[in-house]
Amino acid sequence: MQFHHHGYVSTDPRMQPAAGIGLDRPTTLPDEVDVLIVGTGPAGMITAAQVAQFPDVNVRIIERRPERLAIGQADGIQARSVETFQAFGFAEHITAEAYRITEMAFWGPDPEDPSRIVRGATPDDDPAGISEFPHLIVNQARVLDYFAEAARFAPGRVEPDYGYEFKTLEVTDEGEFPVVVTLSHTSGDRKDEERIIRAKYVVGADGARSAVRSAIGCTLAGQSANHAWGVMDVLAVTDFPDIRTKCAIQSASGGNILLIPREGGYLFRMYVDLGEVPEDDRGAVRKTTVEQIIAKANAIIAPYTLDVRNVAWSSVYEVGHRLTDRFDDVLADERGTRTPRVFIAGDACHTHSAKAGQGMNVSMQDGFNIGWKLGHVLDGRAPESLLDTYSLERQVVAQALIDFDKEWSTLMAKPVSELGSPQEVAEFYTRTAEFPAGFMTQYEPSMIVGSPEHQELATGFPIGKRFKSARGVKVCDTNPVHIGHFHQADGRWRIYAFADSAAPGQGSALAAWAEWLAHDPQSPIAVHTPAGRDTSALFDVRAIYQQGHHDIDLNDVPEAFKPIVGPFELMNLENVYATLPDDDIFDVRGISRDGAVVVVRPDQYVAHVLPLAATDELAAFFRGALTALR
Repeated sequence: MQFHHHGYVSTDPRMQPAAGIGLDRPTTLPDEVDVLIVGTGPAGMITAAQVAQFPDVNVRIIERRPERLAIGQADGIQARSVETFQAFGFAEHITAEAYRITEMAFWGPDPEDPSRIVRGATPDDDPAGISEFPHLIVNQARVLDYFAEAARFAPGRVEPDYGYEFKTLEVTDEGEFPVVVTLSHTSGDRKDEERIIRAKYVVGADGARSAVRSAIGCTLAGQSANHAWGVMDVLAVTDFPDIRTKCAIQSASGGNILLIPREGGYLFRMYVDLGEVPEDDRGAVRKTTVEQIIAKANAIIAPYTLDVRNVAWSSVYEVGHRLTDRFDDVLADERGTRTPRVFIAGDACHTHSAKAGQGMNVSMQDGFNIGWKLGHVLDGRAPESLLDTYSLERQVVAQALIDFDKEWSTLMAKPVSELGSPQEVAEFYTRTAEFPAGFMTQYEPSMIVGSPEHQELATGFPIGKRFKSARGVKVCDTNPVHIGHFHQADGRWRIYAFADSAAPGQGSALAAWAEWLAHDPQSPIAVHTPAGRDTSALFDVRAIYQQGHHDIDLNDVPEAFKPIVGPFELMNLENVYATLPDDDIFDVRGISRDGAVVVVRPDQYVAHVLPLAATDELAAFFRGALTALR
């Protein structure tokens, strides 16, 4: 964490100096806003936290509830989400209070006495070392609290406006704020009173029954629900030995339980299989009582027993897999003729089961994706055409999620007698670990994703996939660190310059590249940085040398890697890295010893890989992605 560059800080350094809208933010919802976000769920809150990093963008987030969410429905936090929390500054805090999954136990019928269940496979949660970040369980309400804090600590000082319900909207062609939104008060003296808000853009993160989705003519389509599950967060006394371990439990009778220990050491969640739902059920299964769910759970875990002392939350839901064909208000035959004004995210555009723990995780990546893009467009950093990439990128991801979840939830619900082998569920869990961890997303080439012709220069950083961090040594303070962990969600692009073999101070391809970046009028810094801003305002440029840290003199490092920042014009020395002798990033990530440039988007996805000599290609890429300011 870096601070003091604007002057001495004695308070919480996570609170950035207020700027722009944040200097005098209205306490009441104004009549005109740049971005109106509907819904304070995971997709909405991360969008607000991201756009709040752009202080000149007036963003407001509304919620029909009168106050914060007290208890959430989702609880699974995949490693990619924890990586995202790191970017927003609270990964360590939420990890400290969360339950951490390190392995999963698979229970099934005892071959000698099928009326009893016995423990089978116990695979590690991440046997291949997919991520250095953990797999966590924590209440969704706490995730929202942390994003609310990130938004409040950001320069824009964004806080939710509670007690407003979205009614409808109309996209007009009139004026600077063409989206006319009707809201109504949901509580207080003005309950049911309507008011009109005008916005430049609207993000609908208002759940599976999204009114924003309906307003833009989108519908969820897909497989109807045909299987029901009862879910409970409970405090109980039990002799089941793995009650504090994540478990998949399958009984000979056909019943199944997905057991999820919760944070705090005592609470746990059970997804209890309620069986197939008849076509003429008409929602009757949703009337299943807590007592009936508990009785079903006891039957499944026999010979063990479960004495439930308190139910913190419970629900009954039916598994359905549905997806919208677009995530914005532009129809297929309109694409390219106009840019979107209204977007939907999270459950508003994709629904699925809770078994794979993906709903909240994928929804947050929706919000991260649209958040930085709206910030760039409204801040003048990028053309409006950037907004077309949101639906094109995220709809494909949601379809892949639904395909995966269909297979996983179907497998979880199968009777043991129908499985190919007793280990089939455990084997699927291990084989597919990278997908639910959140690391299989790979965006196709576009204005913000380059072509792969130079991929061989950095094989460990696949273009279109998230930047998988590796370790190096910060030369200035000799600390071994994960380089990617300094990628904050501040709306900036990252440019990682991996050096050729020459040391700093010697003539090299890296030195020539750095000279071009700092002084050539065609460099991205020269073309795209707003006048009067620090050279690192839009691009965070870092150098990684092949030498050890004792062999690097910071005075020999080019100025491009030591930017001048803040009103006191201080030099940032923390962007220069050396390699670790026993964990060389060049070997770990397949970086060419001739050097390479790796460009990473604000949402941590690799945008391009280029040779150090390909300065024209680097300049052309950013001219296609960003607004040329000079």
